[in-house]
Amino acid sequence: MLNSMSFLLLQTPTGTPKPGSNTPIDVSNPFDVIVYIVMPIVIIAVFFILKKKKKDDL
Repeated sequence: MLNSMSFLLLQTPTGTPKPGSNTPIDVSNPFDVIVYIVMPIVIIAVFFILKKKKKDDL
């Protein structure tokens, strides 16, 4: 009986996003472009610049 009722406990809670409701990035929206494209590139570039600068200081 307990095994047959376990599927009820494993359902997604109401109000949470479902995997099928995701939408692609809208490149016409400047916020999406900045957050998902520009910022990661800047963060990676700053990481390598600081890493090289630290290596040169030693």
